[in-house]
Amino acid sequence: MPEELFASDVPLSAQPLAARMAPDALDEFMGQPELLGEGKLLRRLVESKTFSSAIFFGPPGCGKTALARVIARQAEAQVVELNAVAAGVAELKKALERARYDLAGCGRRTLLLVDEIHHFNRTQQDVLLPSAERGEILLIGLTTENPSFYVNAALLSRVTAFEFQPLSPRDIGELLARAVADKARGLAGLNVELGREAARHLAAMASGDARKALGALELAALSTAPDAGGKRRITLQVAEESIQKRSIRYDKKSDDHYDHISAFIKSMRGSDPDAALYWMAKMLAAGEDPRFIARRLLICAAEDVGNADFRALLIAQAAFHAVEALGMPEARIPLAQAAAYVACAPKSNAAYLAVDAALREVKEGPAREVPLHLRDASLDRESRGHGQGYRYAHDYPGHWVEQQYMPQPRRFYEPTEQGDEKRMKERLDKLRKPGPRPEEGRG
Repeated sequence: MPEELFASDVPLSAQPLAARMAPDALDEFMGQPELLGEGKLLRRLVESKTFSSAIFFGPPGCGKTALARVIARQAEAQVVELNAVAAGVAELKKALERARYDLAGCGRRTLLLVDEIHHFNRTQQDVLLPSAERGEILLIGLTTENPSFYVNAALLSRVTAFEFQPLSPRDIGELLARAVADKARGLAGLNVELGREAARHLAAMASGDARKALGALELAALSTAPDAGGKRRITLQVAEESIQKRSIRYDKKSDDHYDHISAFIKSMRGSDPDAALYWMAKMLAAGEDPRFIARRLLICAAEDVGNADFRALLIAQAAFHAVEALGMPEARIPLAQAAAYVACAPKSNAAYLAVDAALREVKEGPAREVPLHLRDASLDRESRGHGQGYRYAHDYPGHWVEQQYMPQPRRFYEPTEQGDEKRMKERLDKLRKPGPRPEEGRG
């Protein structure tokens, strides 16, 4: 049987600072104003003690488990913890059976807290459904992943999902100050003085992760010898040594992967090379496959720059081949060159829109066969008339001759006046006769 949550034989003084500084009440909770601000739904539910099953999702160290602890203390229920990584179906069923027994026998409800709930497979999630639906348990699932991708729709319909955000540097700064001043749970007994620049550095480098910031603060305090006056002075240099590398919140198997590549592409599309290079650098620093970035560069060059600057696709293609030949860290250089070029290039999605319009016409428009004069004449010219009547464009002035190339002609490609595409538009405007466009209807 899973042990009751938070039960521990470890004395408070032996627990890490982050565990000691976890809030005991809602008023001590730091951050999440969109969820826990005055009048917000989650705050009302917690304060009224009418909390229903929920999933808390968001990055590490943003307060998901801390809030679950606050709710557990107010729930007046038996609290049982399971870790989805380690718990199997048998253990889950045993916990649910015990919950039903306690509810029927003594009217005591069970709060089932499932950490890393996204690791539960479909069978395990289905086991939870009846108990959650009948109210036999109060379920709180914790995850760093978007539950829409990892929790099945049936279970999601029975819970409320709340998204937590990374803590702001200001929130973390206040938490650090609180930890330094707290006598019972914090570092006041060590006589710590946290310099302003040191605090600012810890808050910035933690990237919204309170646990990381508090861990670095504790390491700095314990590794700093008291001065002649008994004061442990944490300077900027000590802070830099205690949190040497910024925590990059990026998981190649999670939403971060898609969110960052989306920001990268949209920055290039929006002609912001600085933002594009930042998101690309962040992905590379987190270990993203540079070939994945190069492929997205190719797509963006064709989709968003198109014929406004035909060189963009060539440069993106060259960067892709360079990445395959070089590997990291040198691959970052051609990637940066291509990303900057695509971002700065004039933009046109005319070719992208044109092919989608043509595909719709193929699927939904009238069926068209290749006219005889356009068919291959190498074998069937005499017997079937293939190629007869075809006019070879290069034999005419301007290397152009009026000729039908499609039955029931339609216009799909509408060049813009951006960059090189302007010349194409000028030429087509001279050659084309007014004709129906895809959006003008069929018939």
